Amino acid sequence: MGCKKTDNTLIKKETIIEKKSGEQYRPAYHFTPEKNWMNDPNGLVYFEGEYHLFYQYYPDDNIWGPMHWGHAISKDMVHWKRLPIALFPDKLGYIFSGSAVIDWNNTTGFGTKEKPAMVAIYTYHDMAGEKSGKIKYQTQAIAYSLDKGRTWVKYEKNPVLENPGIKDFRDPKVFWHQESNKWIMSLAVHDQINFYSSKNLKEWVLESEFGKNIGSHGGIWECPDLFPIKDSYGNTKWVLLVSLNPNGPQGGSATQYFIGDFNGSVFTSDDTKIRWLDYGADNYAGVTFSDIPKDDGRRILIGWMSNWQYSQAVPTYSWRSAMTLPRELLLSKNNNEYYIQSKPIDEIKNILTKSELITSKIHTVKTSSYLIEINKEIQDFKINLQNSTGDIFKIETKNGILITDRTKTGDNSFSEEFGAVHKSMELEKIFNVKIFVDNSSVEIFLNNGELVMTELIFPTNPLTEIYVNEAIKDYKLTPIKPIWKTN
Repeated sequence: MGCKKTDNTLIKKETIIEKKSGEQYRPAYHFTPEKNWMNDPNGLVYFEGEYHLFYQYYPDDNIWGPMHWGHAISKDMVHWKRLPIALFPDKLGYIFSGSAVIDWNNTTGFGTKEKPAMVAIYTYHDMAGEKSGKIKYQTQAIAYSLDKGRTWVKYEKNPVLENPGIKDFRDPKVFWHQESNKWIMSLAVHDQINFYSSKNLKEWVLESEFGKNIGSHGGIWECPDLFPIKDSYGNTKWVLLVSLNPNGPQGGSATQYFIGDFNGSVFTSDDTKIRWLDYGADNYAGVTFSDIPKDDGRRILIGWMSNWQYSQAVPTYSWRSAMTLPRELLLSKNNNEYYIQSKPIDEIKNILTKSELITSKIHTVKTSSYLIEINKEIQDFKINLQNSTGDIFKIETKNGILITDRTKTGDNSFSEEFGAVHKSMELEKIFNVKIFVDNSSVEIFLNNGELVMTELIFPTNPLTEIYVNEAIKDYKLTPIKPIWKTN
């Protein structure tokens, strides 16, 4: 009997290939394209048992290029199946961001009430027009599908909304406003949001404008999303999400939000306070699902887990960018002031394994993807995620402020902005901590999502050693199963 010889040369070559491609950073439980470039989530919609994730996609390179709509579906928003490209560029331009709805009342005439159409509303970006110096190079268009998003027909009379003479005129997010019996479109227009209405998704009328002298400016406004949400007492408020690039709380891109009221024509904010959906550097362009069933009723968001400061340079060469964990948005109050909670969806339990209670100050976990939980009031805690090669990602709170430090978390060479210390707003107290760690990201949720920070990391080796300070007597540790099949 003999032993099979191990080919160390082959193992070494495979390791080199992985390091060069960046595959060691591919998330275990976040959505990524199989290869090449991805950015904004688009057209999040639920229909007949499937959650649809469309996204900005360039299939020919790992940097931004002519935009397509990539496509994936899921039964639980955790396990995803990648599908063929949904929308391709054409003579009218690249396919920029937008939304998708189910036309239940057949207002477009594309389907029937028995078999409603799925309709995508998106921005055409005429790159040739932009390069030639034209201003009106972005317009809005629609396409429809009668087979659950598998194939699409572009409307023959596109565009449905012409450009009035503004360079940045994009990212339509559309919903049906039952009270006024019409479709409402939120559109990013340079540094404000315009609201349009339509009876049929084909002809649009300007209703109002918002944001010229309110909110965070200093960058372009993008990817708006307007929706109603109820608090725990049944009171309804309206929330407007607006992504901003640059000038987020950590520099670069981020998402702010406004809370107020909408009467079918005008959105009015309750105040002028600047609120951030996520205080980390890497959650941008997040939007929420359309047509979640009424018996579910949740408002669920997915964001792009990157930042325009360095997104095209991160060391994941065979693919670029991942999506955040899906998050349920909740309307809550603190000191008589409304705010939005962002908490991981319940379906994530589908990939959690057996938990253990850790009482030691240093613990080594056997996987690179795991969840750390603390469910008690705690002050000034420190958690270091580290490895044997000296990489370290620091998490701590001081006087209610969450601080992350990725200055020594592996590869920061691709960007001067990446290796930085990030700080949040101040919380009165901290009573709940959830930290989701994946191969190249850390998502931190405090107080059931009252405060969130999302951060990319690129350690030399997985951060499998956990250090905690004396403030943490114990914590729950749960390994997380991968969502992708491996050979």
